Amino acid sequence: MDTRPIGVFDSGVGGLSVYRELKKLLPHEQVIYLCDQKNVPYGAKTKEQILSYTDQSMQFFLKRNVKLVVIACNTATIYAIDAMRERYPILFVGTVPMIKQLKNYTKTKKAAVLCTPATAKSEYLKKLIEEYADGIEVKVIGGSNLEQFVERGNLDNLRIYNLLVTLLNPLLEKNIDTLALSCTHYPFLRPQIAKIAGSRVHILDSGNAIARHTKEILRAGNLLSENGQKDLFYTTGDMKKFRIVAEELLGSTIEGEKAYV
Repeated sequence: MDTRPIGVFDSGVGGLSVYRELKKLLPHEQVIYLCDQKNVPYGAKTKEQILSYTDQSMQFFLKRNVKLVVIACNTATIYAIDAMRERYPILFVGTVPMIKQLKNYTKTKKAAVLCTPATAKSEYLKKLIEEYADGIEVKVIGGSNLEQFVERGNLDNLRIYNLLVTLLNPLLEKNIDTLALSCTHYPFLRPQIAKIAGSRVHILDSGNAIARHTKEILRAGNLLSENGQKDLFYTTGDMKKFRIVAEELLGSTIEGEKAYV
């Protein structure tokens, strides 16, 4: 048994969608959640900025003796996880667009990826599609401003719905039947996305796959814990605002502090 905590990192509250899945499969693991809301959204930042922000956050986790870090951010995974693996003696689990899984769901051979602008223009995503799309026509849409809406909470509002309609309608007109949500903020918008897309569109996100992969790594390394200490939440931004939104998204109270990284 290894009672050291697991770290979960994201630019903001989006990683809570991954945290939620982790706790379903690993209820006895202590999680330290860190979000860099001072610099959110990462989807609008340069590669150099993303590397710098992620590096500072990994130093935060190193000081807290975590046994594994889940980078619960597609953008940070794409631009920074390889460098973090080289720099830090920590196990890492990343978050990548679900391109490999598209072929298991699409019948029309037309699918779409909804992601941040930075992920949308990345060579990493382009290569994933080239290697794994397997004859599927994949449309890539960068969802500008969606992260910011999720960061504020109160997701059931008309402005978000109208933005999603603007983003999704051109895809639906192309007869897509599978949509991969490739930003961890977006699963919190799933009810609205499903309402617009309709029942014929399969909606995928990587939360459960990340949780299963994390559990497999911990089990293989004999690192699972049964300690069950209380989870801790940190933000580089405003703790009061984070707590309000996080408790709304999770449906439970949390304990948190301001992080200085």
